[in-house]
Amino acid sequence: MGSEADMTGPLLAGGSGAAPAAEAEVVPPWREQLTVRGIVVSAILGVLFCLITHKLNLTVGIIPSLNVAAGLLGYFLVRTWTAALERFGIVSKPFTKQENTVIQTCVVACYGLAFSGGFGSYMLAMDQKTYELIGTDYPGNRAVDVKNPSLSWMIGFMFVVSFLGLFSLVALRKVMVIDYKLTYPSGTATAMLINSFHTTSGAELAEKQVSCLGKYLSISFIWNCFKWFFSGVGDSCGFDNFPSLGLAAFKNTFYFDFSPTYIGCGLICPHIVNCSTLLGAIISWGFLWPYISTKAGEWYPAGLGSNDFKGLYGYKVFISVSVILGDGIYNLIKIIYATIKEIMNARSKQGRLPLVRAQDDDESSELSSEEKLLNDVFVKDSIPPWLAGSGYVGLAAISTATVPMMFPQLKWYLVLSAYVVAPLLAFCNSYGTGLTDWNLASTYGKIGLFIFASWVGQHGGVIAGLAACGVMMSIVSTAADLMQDFKTGYLTLSSPRSMFVSQLIGTALGCVIAPLTFWLYWTAFDIGNPDGMFKAPYAVIFREMAILGVEGFSALPQHCLAICSFFFFAAIAINLLRDVTPDSVSKFIPLPMAMAVPFYIGAYFAIDMFVGTVILFVWEKINRKESEDFAGAVASGLICGDGIWSVPSAILSIMRIDPPMCMYFKPSLA
Repeated sequence: MGSEADMTGPLLAGGSGAAPAAEAEVVPPWREQLTVRGIVVSAILGVLFCLITHKLNLTVGIIPSLNVAAGLLGYFLVRTWTAALERFGIVSKPFTKQENTVIQTCVVACYGLAFSGGFGSYMLAMDQKTYELIGTDYPGNRAVDVKNPSLSWMIGFMFVVSFLGLFSLVALRKVMVIDYKLTYPSGTATAMLINSFHTTSGAELAEKQVSCLGKYLSISFIWNCFKWFFSGVGDSCGFDNFPSLGLAAFKNTFYFDFSPTYIGCGLICPHIVNCSTLLGAIISWGFLWPYISTKAGEWYPAGLGSNDFKGLYGYKVFISVSVILGDGIYNLIKIIYATIKEIMNARSKQGRLPLVRAQDDDESSELSSEEKLLNDVFVKDSIPPWLAGSGYVGLAAISTATVPMMFPQLKWYLVLSAYVVAPLLAFCNSYGTGLTDWNLASTYGKIGLFIFASWVGQHGGVIAGLAACGVMMSIVSTAADLMQDFKTGYLTLSSPRSMFVSQLIGTALGCVIAPLTFWLYWTAFDIGNPDGMFKAPYAVIFREMAILGVEGFSALPQHCLAICSFFFFAAIAINLLRDVTPDSVSKFIPLPMAMAVPFYIGAYFAIDMFVGTVILFVWEKINRKESEDFAGAVASGLICGDGIWSVPSAILSIMRIDPPMCMYFKPSLA
């Protein structure tokens, strides 16, 4: 997946520039990485982050990654805790970077359910207000397809569906993190931030990296604060909507939106990922969508809304998912083949993990001492595959029996079918998140919604589709968050076992905290009012999508399935070409998964990432050693500053403090 030269510097390897120092670092046992104070801090931050996530979910529907903010605030609260105890003469046990990582993991698992729980999307799409908002005379919108929010069934539903994602991919953690070397930009940035807090004093390079990270974190934070003053009220103001490439290009999402996060992602991701993303943006928003737009009135009805699946939006969602599925299925088959081959060839060799191709001794000897230490710690406290498999099967059985009790329209065999295909989709999403940092769980949820609504049909298809969407979103999103956190743990020498237990604790907390914090909004505000503050824009979209699904794939616009089939097989062909061609050629062949993300999201973030990769490319040409030492720190600082700003930004929004100015662009008049 590309070189990680810019991510394996001393700061990531444990805070020391010398190999002996890395080897001498003491890693506490996994049980000592889990502490009572860590769980208490995680619960406090879980409440805060769930409130922020619900606020964003019910207003704009876009949730930024808060991993970095979780790591930073976790460090701040524990340091405050220990400092307060020291004033009373109570000496606390040392606060390690492993404990910091475990807290961050627990918080992410908790607030992640505020997003994947669908409190601003599929759950609200079931309620009476959304039914009335669409219109009682809207074709397919029936009064019987209504289920209003209730704390009892929401908490119960969270408990029976939220844990499966943790078991679906845990056995593939070594494949994703060590063998595929997936970047997981937010996870890597979080690891660098945590390592910078706990770095060993006296390591000259590490101190310089920490200083560099802090400098660019401050720049990113101040820049976001500056941007806020011009962002006005609504979605069309500010630097995020700056038509830097012209108004015509802006209409097709080709513009540089001054996002430190995606510039940082471009610095930290391999060049081939960034170039593939830009190529996907050019193919989709430069040619495909403008061409399909000219067919309005011929392939699909003209004048449809921007989120109507019967129009251009249907092409965007289904074509992007077809590319993602083609890439994911191909790579999953590769892993299964390698697994079977390794099991057959290594039965007599004890102590080897039969999951993937083991590294040859020659290759292993070429690894740096820091990377050997990272790999050894990550593999040491392994989570047995039998535990992952039996856990998934057992939880799936419980969920298959209980979900139909809450949603009678979703029969047991439908739930079972969802759990059969969910690990494949979870792998696809985790793989894509590792490349681009985009968690497309909602996209997979929409596909599940459409399929199951179509499967059930007229009698209960709307509720069945929305509930199935919840099942799929929960698994796919949780699995991607788990792998993101495993990457953080890998780079901070944290035990996978302590992180997995932390994920379980955080998920259990989230199953209670996420519904309770949503209930505060539900009872205090007029949720779903199109003229109010909490419009919940995705609730209407999801309900209309379910109504469309009941009508079946025939309701999709013309040629949509044919185009999807072409892109599905094209993704497989490109992957096959990458594997059969020499390395000198394959390194220039794009990655289908990275190409697919801008198909749905837009071209703007691909341009940001490409700017980052151009900066890195020029930097490497000017001073390769300096770029290898500091590119990761610069990237992490940019991502961290942006992530930390999301907290005060959300607080300002909750307090209803609006930016004083709106910077808006329009064509000049003749």
